[in-house]
Amino acid sequence: MTLDTLQYLLGGLSGGIVGFTLGLVGGGGSILAVPLMVYLVGVASPHVAIGTSALAVAANAASGLAQHARAGTVKWRCGFLYAGSGIVGALAGSTIGKAIDGQKLLFLFALLMLVVGVLMLRGRDNPGIEGAACNRHNAPKVLGYGLGTGGFSGFFGIGGGFLIVPGLIASTKMPILNAVGTSLVAVTAFGLTTALSYAASGLIDWPLAAVFIAGGLAGGIAGTRAARQLSSRGALTAIFAGLIFTVAAYMLVRSASALFATAGG
Repeated sequence: MTLDTLQYLLGGLSGGIVGFTLGLVGGGGSILAVPLMVYLVGVASPHVAIGTSALAVAANAASGLAQHARAGTVKWRCGFLYAGSGIVGALAGSTIGKAIDGQKLLFLFALLMLVVGVLMLRGRDNPGIEGAACNRHNAPKVLGYGLGTGGFSGFFGIGGGFLIVPGLIASTKMPILNAVGTSLVAVTAFGLTTALSYAASGLIDWPLAAVFIAGGLAGGIAGTRAARQLSSRGALTAIFAGLIFTVAAYMLVRSASALFATAGG
């Protein structure tokens, strides 16, 4: 499929929206990448939208990881353990996802978005334990959480930070700031694994991925600056969760209508 100039401009805008929300509320923004590519940019194949967004999410996560690494908030051993097992899950998840009908995948994706919205509204009040690290006692739990969240990430072509962050906290008791920074090791790894799987099947639009990534980098800088100037992150998270619920409802209606039309035909 060949996209026109307007669609590429909309792709850059979509990347900017995702990057801005990631910078503003610190997570969950990547969940908007697939619906934006399908319903705003107009990518006809849900599988191409998922593969392309996975690559873009990985690139944006790598950029965020560099910033957290400079700030010293990344627990590298935990990140590599979590990502190592998660890559296996992401590979399996992406293989299964490619075999499922595109509209069914969008319908399931919309259901996942509802879960994300609920998780975001629950908040992140757990202070964690300073100095928490990965060791032989909690390694099995870390590997297990990594495998599970990697599967979800690969199946839906998302970064999965909204699952990885609570997974890291539950398995290691680390503070939220360390969990956010460390999660980006896994988000980058999962996104690249999924993107490589989809690329091998010819399901990535490379020029669209490039403009989406460029928009995401610019949006991320703007979102981070805006976040520093705003006092109530809780209110922002609630507003963003509301946006996720709205987009999910729209996706449910559109994908369910397409599924019924296909069944009726």
